[in-house]
Amino acid sequence: MPGHFEPLPGGGAAVALDEVEISIIRSLAVQLLELIGPGPGADAPDDPLAELFADGPSEPPADPVLRRLFPDAYSDPDKAPASPAEAEQRRAHSAEFRRYTENDLRAGKRENALGVIRSLDALAAAGEGGAVLKLTREESRQWLGALNDLRLAIGARLEITDEDDTDLLYRLPEEDPRKPMVLAYLWLGGLQETLVATLLS
Repeated sequence: MPGHFEPLPGGGAAVALDEVEISIIRSLAVQLLELIGPGPGADAPDDPLAELFADGPSEPPADPVLRRLFPDAYSDPDKAPASPAEAEQRRAHSAEFRRYTENDLRAGKRENALGVIRSLDALAAAGEGGAVLKLTREESRQWLGALNDLRLAIGARLEITDEDDTDLLYRLPEEDPRKPMVLAYLWLGGLQETLVATLLS
């Protein structure tokens, strides 16, 4: 079980984590929350409908990590628009789609990250040192979403665009300042892969 998820009877998953691993995942989840930011209704916390009916942004985020987490719906990096009119049509469709969906996507990503933090805090409160984290099926889905978002965020920072980039990162020298991020990216990928296998079993 160390380093990978295993299925639990009746659904869900379990993984053994030590103190350092718990600290790393929690820290990354907190950073992800800070990056995603509060919802659009945060300025009016006394109005529970404020976020529900707030329009989302219509332009892609400036930050490359947020662009990876919230990509344009109508862009195709492998196929350039045939004309300026088609490019403008794609932009307009993407803006409209983003306006109506990004708030919900952000809320879902925040909830997944919070789910990871809550489960790790409960694990830390239950005992000292490392322990076995046991997740329900719903908590496992939250973890899967958060692990995916964390890998997308780190991959964007490392400028990973395809599998060849990952192969190059394996060969980075130890003194390369990107090495800790690469190790986190690969480790989270292993966790994600075993969690997917567990949920499909």
